[in-house]
Amino acid sequence: MTGPQPLPSILDIIPYKGGEPAEGGWKLSSNENPLGASPAAIEAVAQAAASMERYPDGGATRLRRAIAEKYGLDPDRIVCGSGSDEIFQLLGRAYLREGDEIIQTKHGFLVYRLVAQQSGAITKSADEQNYTADVDAMLALVTDKTRIVFLANPNNPTGTYIPFDEVKRLHAGLREDILLVLDGAYAEYVRKNDYDAGTALAGEASNVLMTRTFSKIHGLAALRLGWAYGPASVIDAIHRVRGPFNVNAPALAAGVAALADDHFVETSLAHNDAELIRMTEGLSALGYELVPSVGNFLLIKFSSEAEKKAADAFLRARNIVIRDMTSYGLPDCLRLSFGTVEADEDVLAAFKDFKA
Repeated sequence: MTGPQPLPSILDIIPYKGGEPAEGGWKLSSNENPLGASPAAIEAVAQAAASMERYPDGGATRLRRAIAEKYGLDPDRIVCGSGSDEIFQLLGRAYLREGDEIIQTKHGFLVYRLVAQQSGAITKSADEQNYTADVDAMLALVTDKTRIVFLANPNNPTGTYIPFDEVKRLHAGLREDILLVLDGAYAEYVRKNDYDAGTALAGEASNVLMTRTFSKIHGLAALRLGWAYGPASVIDAIHRVRGPFNVNAPALAAGVAALADDHFVETSLAHNDAELIRMTEGLSALGYELVPSVGNFLLIKFSSEAEKKAADAFLRARNIVIRDMTSYGLPDCLRLSFGTVEADEDVLAAFKDFKA
């Protein structure tokens, strides 16, 4: 074969595939906010579009300050990225070498594995208990080659979480040279008293990084905007490997505006609370097996992969697109994102007819 050849580890990568669109129907495959985005954020994007000839602020200064003010953090220990996905990629660039290892849960977010593969590192997946992270199983996989432990809490695609006491126990069991990454993409949705996204831990420990996103509760998925908070040394390393203008100006402006719009966030949370109950009760009453969720989606288990495929085809025939979970090692499952009230009514009707 002639021509430039990529690294062998790159050829083993199966590219990440997002949720499919629904032409003229309901797209419920990507855990998006069904209420859209804050009107203030939309207006901020429109205003930013008037200055597209100018480079964005490479330091994301206003956004970092807004995040710091919102959560009581040090802005110098915040870094922004093109989605939290980019921050994971930057961690791989900064901390992983060929032969290193990362640890995740069995059904962890697929991007963690991609980050490892791009660096020639190895992914070790810990068994779960009832689709929930098992701290003992994760700690049992630690070796002298472990460099990063990724924990999505709550986890996508299962919707499960572990209490903060368990997060602290996981951290306590790791060497100081192992970075614990707490992915809080769905943190805002959790209504449990024993949950914490890990902000304080990331502020105190030398080896904990918390990541968050604007894609979910704030409805800014199209703009790709995320952030991380942690030790100054880790933030410094990320800054050294990120692009000088890695976040675009409309996204920066929208992020600042979204953080200030508490009404939109509260409205989105109230909607999600109601739909989580309605969809859980409705699907359970129809006889579907569900994994209890604290997020804005449900994992639905079928009796077989064949039944899953039939259900998926039935829904698609009604222009309802949800997410096949085969790529996550869950060939008998579909993940349903909550939609508008109208969309969710159509979903319940479709699942009822499929059972008939």
